[in-house]
Amino acid sequence: MTTVPSETGGARRRWILLLPLVIFIALAGLFLYRLGAGDPSALPSALIGQPAPATTLPGIPGLERDGTPVPGIDTADLKGAVTVFNVWASWCVPCRDEAPLLMRLAEDKRIRIVGLNYKDEPANAIKFLERYGNPYHATGADSRGRAGIEWGVYGVPETFVLARDGTIAYKLVGPITAKNLDTVLKPEIEKVLAKGS
Repeated sequence: MTTVPSETGGARRRWILLLPLVIFIALAGLFLYRLGAGDPSALPSALIGQPAPATTLPGIPGLERDGTPVPGIDTADLKGAVTVFNVWASWCVPCRDEAPLLMRLAEDKRIRIVGLNYKDEPANAIKFLERYGNPYHATGADSRGRAGIEWGVYGVPETFVLARDGTIAYKLVGPITAKNLDTVLKPEIEKVLAKGS
């Protein structure tokens, strides 16, 4: 005698078979929603509104401007002017693309550009700056990457805007591009400049 499976048993089996598909569709939908939700370069940073991390780094050995060594970084020197703090390296391909934009930005005498040379060889860093130009008022050699960790660097390049009091006002993850220079970075710099002292 054959037994007919009950209605509830068949429905339960179908639900168990469909459950992974339902979970997959829900996760895929969430992923697609987050993928289109905003600018990935605007990753949140716990440092926004906080004082710049204590940073004391020597200059890049052998790097000179007009016969004088280019200074390294000291947190105390990050106060007194609006500062664009750029994390860069000679081995970083996007850093090459953003170099001319940093040179253009350096023409604005209302701001100061400071560089953090991340996990780089001094000779390579100097060659990079000789080839692409040196927009940096000062640039510290972070050969071990410790300062980058303190600054919460995700990767290279990254750029921070610091207010005159040394607090971090904005963080751009990824390279400066022609588009985000005019639509994001410059407006953020202008906001900080407008705040006065």
